[in-house]
Amino acid sequence: MTYQTLQEEWRGLLERRPTFRASLAPYARILETWVAWPGDRVDPLRWTAGECQDRWRRGVPLLAETAAALPREEMEDLLSGVMEVLAAMGEETEALQRFAEAWDRGEIAPADLFPGPGRVGTSAVQQRTGLSQEALAFLAYGSLRPILEAFFAECGPHLTEGAWDLGVCPLCGAPPGYVDLLETGQRRLACHVCGAGWVFSRLRCPYCGNRNVSDLVRLQAEEADEGYLIEACKACQGYLKGLDRRVRWNAGSALVEDWGSPHLDLIAHGDGYWRAIPTLIELQRSE
Repeated sequence: MTYQTLQEEWRGLLERRPTFRASLAPYARILETWVAWPGDRVDPLRWTAGECQDRWRRGVPLLAETAAALPREEMEDLLSGVMEVLAAMGEETEALQRFAEAWDRGEIAPADLFPGPGRVGTSAVQQRTGLSQEALAFLAYGSLRPILEAFFAECGPHLTEGAWDLGVCPLCGAPPGYVDLLETGQRRLACHVCGAGWVFSRLRCPYCGNRNVSDLVRLQAEEADEGYLIEACKACQGYLKGLDRRVRWNAGSALVEDWGSPHLDLIAHGDGYWRAIPTLIELQRSE
């Protein structure tokens, strides 16, 4: 899917949900930067299927064993678009200024925004700037998505069913951002950081690995949202939104559906649950 198509999906979703139009408007700026970014400026990772599958058998995301030196200059337009969104919202203004100054001095590199165990973006950046974990993660995936998607373009097809069974992305190592229940009944996790997707057990929490079915719950949305779901784990209090595509077969992509359903996040937050990959709702709640 191209970013032009993603942008068209987003406009269509806003037409269907005019109530959310004002609150969701900031996402349009991020999509504009993705569409404008020239994807041919990043050399893709050209590992063979065997090289990729060797990492996956060892439980290692590909990004963890690459010496990916993403070009700073190619990332700056993407980064500035997300920062504009956060600044316009009035979120963590001073911390954003410290981030911008450290970036300009070369003290923060693209790799400092990469996913790591249990987080997106390094704790060092968070300590240096004072950004909340939510803001840092949003800043990271809002600016890295086109770059990492281009970087992994030739490795993604090597990911076959059964090659990976962990709750983090097999390409970049990020926590999942969304859940799709496919026509086959399989559960597919979507990565917002690099655009990958992978099949994962329906009876297991992707965050903590809990398999106790009594802890794995569905939070109820309103009747008008038939097909949309909220999966939560009582053990770690984490949640993911998702979509049963057997019911909503004509719905949009995972990212569009996630960004376009803030009311479902509010349901989960109201019950005390959290999510690893933030949306604008999490940023507003992090103050």
